[in-house]
Amino acid sequence: MEKRFKLTWDEQELARAFRVQTSDVREYLTDGRRVSFIIERRLKWENPGWSLAPSEGAGYDLMDPDGQKWEVRSITRGGVYFNPSAQVGSGRAFNEEGFQQKLADIRGFILSDIVGFPVIDVFVVPVQNVLRWHRAGRLGTNAKVSRAVFLNSLASDIQH
Repeated sequence: MEKRFKLTWDEQELARAFRVQTSDVREYLTDGRRVSFIIERRLKWENPGWSLAPSEGAGYDLMDPDGQKWEVRSITRGGVYFNPSAQVGSGRAFNEEGFQQKLADIRGFILSDIVGFPVIDVFVVPVQNVLRWHRAGRLGTNAKVSRAVFLNSLASDIQH
């Protein structure tokens, strides 16, 4: 998989196929909870040898041909988080031990900037970058950064 690339869609073709308006397609495919299912599968089909996790609760989303596990996340208007999904949401708190365990279990993150739909920038971020950013205090206290911080600061600092 390339280190940085774009995924593109024809939103008019999708709207015709689903028999909805293009605004409906855009609304759905810029919601990180919804679009992740499609992005994971598109990445799998466009990268020979990659496979999907056996279930939604597997702790990773994709496995590369070398057996390395990858987490697929969306960069939304609200930003992107690197901690376990179980630590995100109302009433849930960041836990350093759980965060470190998550990072120990995966090779990295594949981040898609869904705000730009129908053209989505994708960034492949090895876990070493996240650990380095965390140690340097560049991630928020809950391992989440704004979209602007990621795109304007961290994206150019990805080392492979």
